[in-house]
Amino acid sequence: MASKNYLENFEDHLPLMAEKLGGDALIGELCKGFELLVDSDKGVITFDSLKKNAGLLGLQDFTDEDLKSMLKEGDFDGDGALSEMEFCVLMFRLSPELMDEAHDLVHRELKLFF
Repeated sequence: MASKNYLENFEDHLPLMAEKLGGDALIGELCKGFELLVDSDKGVITFDSLKKNAGLLGLQDFTDEDLKSMLKEGDFDGDGALSEMEFCVLMFRLSPELMDEAHDLVHRELKLFF
């Protein structure tokens, strides 16, 4: 049974993928993930395409509310769907370890200038 909070069900493999693949290959894998979920007619991830293909990414136990929350979380332009860029940004935002590493890197770099 899926949690009402999809983040509780999200297992973060992105840091391991980043370490093993490197930056360019990681982005390539994210693009492949997008292609698995995209509505081929619209060119974006819609609720229907996400629901239809969620099992391909191990999200089959997520509720409709979980999936809608994911879309809302990543939908920066408010069109109700995820573009490829929105999807990639969302995947990074859902990875606390990668976000912490980025935060630390920014702080280290800023210290060099100040």
